Amino acid sequence: MKILKSIFEFYINSSIHVALSVYALVRITELYFNLPYNESLDYFIFYGTITGYNFVKYAGIAKLHHMSLTKNLRLIQIFSLLCFLLTLFYAFQLSQQILVLFLPFAALTLFYAIPIFKGLTINLRNMASLKIIIVALVWAGVTALLPLIAATIKIDTTIIFYFIARLLLVVVLILPFDIRDMKYDKKHLQTIPQLIGVERAKKVGFVLLGLTMVVEFFTTPNQNFKTVYIFVFVLLLFLLQRSKIKQPKYYASFWVEAVPVFWFAFLVILS
Repeated sequence: MKILKSIFEFYINSSIHVALSVYALVRITELYFNLPYNESLDYFIFYGTITGYNFVKYAGIAKLHHMSLTKNLRLIQIFSLLCFLLTLFYAFQLSQQILVLFLPFAALTLFYAIPIFKGLTINLRNMASLKIIIVALVWAGVTALLPLIAATIKIDTTIIFYFIARLLLVVVLILPFDIRDMKYDKKHLQTIPQLIGVERAKKVGFVLLGLTMVVEFFTTPNQNFKTVYIFVFVLLLFLLQRSKIKQPKYYASFWVEAVPVFWFAFLVILS
């Protein structure tokens, strides 16, 4: 039992779960627009997500405790290095255009963890109200736009609405985390729950989720996809409604983050 618990904790703490969530959103975009499976891009995003998230989470810790890192943290460091090497491996298989388009998202991730300018101690993560915007932009850009651009699909109104819907969906996915972190986040961060309270933040999430449903039904011709999204809508509604400051340890980091994985799995089954 202890071994299974250790494996599960490593799975969560090493960002494999969040990377699967991002990977699932990329694959959903491929299904929605009937794109060919792009192994190089998909795995580049998957391993890049692990690398980026672990850098954001553990770079400061490693710097402060370099000589006394715990065994688990050292293991995550080694795992992150392997994922970084795999990211480079798949990057060399991508076109220069895709890599250039990926750079702004990589830069946002980098400056999310470290100060933008030399001499400053504040990074983007600690700037008021920027946290949720940056994460949503990076997730939506990488999972909704990059696969389409890589497939040389022309950006039109439908794709713009699809991108906006993905952006709003990611904001909703982040809200349970912001609610959970209210007891840790400093007041100057001004997250949505901090600004308007937990219950009003949930109502904002319900409205944003409703907007994604409108976009889904007006832009998606596939009836099976609409049916699956109703399930996703209800599931997210339920998870957001039950979100609270004192929530189970893995409520947000596993169940909420697993929603895109469930979404992709049901799409594959119905397809």
